[in-house]
Amino acid sequence: MKLFQVRKGQFVYYKNELHRVYSVKPMYKQSVHLMRLRDLTQHLSSAAEVEKYQPKELDSFIFNKNVYTLSKDRKAEDGDFILITNPTPDYLDHYSLNEIEVVATVENKGVITNKTNGIRHNEYLLMVPGRHEHSNPIEYQDFQNLDESSLNDQSDAILGMLPTIGDVYKINDHDSLMEAMVVAIKGNTIFLGGGLELPLEEIMNTEKWEFLYNLLDK
Repeated sequence: MKLFQVRKGQFVYYKNELHRVYSVKPMYKQSVHLMRLRDLTQHLSSAAEVEKYQPKELDSFIFNKNVYTLSKDRKAEDGDFILITNPTPDYLDHYSLNEIEVVATVENKGVITNKTNGIRHNEYLLMVPGRHEHSNPIEYQDFQNLDESSLNDQSDAILGMLPTIGDVYKINDHDSLMEAMVVAIKGNTIFLGGGLELPLEEIMNTEKWEFLYNLLDK
């Protein structure tokens, strides 16, 4: 892509992985500043190194260690993640293309997010936890011809989704605000603060638990 075609908010592929453009600074050689969606790490690239992708319904991808599928099947509810694909902000709102926000309140015409943005229902796609059986995985641009480095990256992505000590998780229950940190791991048993013990498959179930951050990254 040429630099003038790169815009803040675009989804792009860089080194075969899905990223979001969060800034474009033409005065620098590596002018495109990216956020890799699967782990929210930041990367620098040139316009020639990225290729634009337009997200659509039933696309699925890894966002911050969790898998989501984009959907129009229902309106968002409190606590849901949304991807803003058709932004038309009012003068009091501050959001842009392909921002991901959390719904705080649902109203008839739209939602209010945790960033106090008012977003109409036709401006977003709902991010449903998990990978729908008919979804189109988009975290990699080319799944068929992955080279060795990409395969290593794919393994890293899977490993990066596994719990580590210091990870803080929130239970996906609209009636509960409970958060807990991973304090120990033994085999397939995950020990959380407060004396909770969970099997690995349960905490990896994004319909039950949501990864928030790692305390060591703070």
